[in-house]
Amino acid sequence: MKPVVRSPLRDQIRKDLIEGLITGRWEPGERIVERRVAAELGVSQAPVREALRELESLRLIESSPNRGARVRPITRADLREVYQVRAGLEETAARLGRPSAAELASHLTSLRTTDPHEQVRHGVAFHRAIVAAAGNQVLLDVWESLGIEVWTHLSIRLFRMEPQENAADHEPLVAAFSSGDPGVGALLREHVLAYAP
Repeated sequence: MKPVVRSPLRDQIRKDLIEGLITGRWEPGERIVERRVAAELGVSQAPVREALRELESLRLIESSPNRGARVRPITRADLREVYQVRAGLEETAARLGRPSAAELASHLTSLRTTDPHEQVRHGVAFHRAIVAAAGNQVLLDVWESLGIEVWTHLSIRLFRMEPQENAADHEPLVAAFSSGDPGVGALLREHVLAYAP
């Protein structure tokens, strides 16, 4: 881990902890020692504790009195539940608004990278554009609260899911939004559910 140099500390610490989960620094069931993380990052334990609470709200870690924080074992059922909720939110977003076809096409171009981390990042940006276009801040906040990028990385790492042909998978969505297809919501829902393990 790199030392944290600027505020907001909690956000930077959370990003470092998430990176550790994504890369496998901490495996399921392994304890994350708050004091050790604070020492590595050169910060007090308070912002580390806050960041761990946020990860607990994402269901990525679990904590208990006198035992501290542990990486929560992630199951296929956990991932399916996240993808089911995500699919419903995105279907609703597609009914409420239409994203810019040019913006989606731009994200589609970026999805053609072979770097799996970049594919995840650009895929999340593609779907975020759809949700943001709904013009419903509550919907966007709930969607973002799911930790989409983290769960996608974890599904690939833990369950050896090969990144699908991302650009090809997203082309029908761009076409449907561009043409104003009334069935785009159902198409989007099925697209998201296809990624569930």
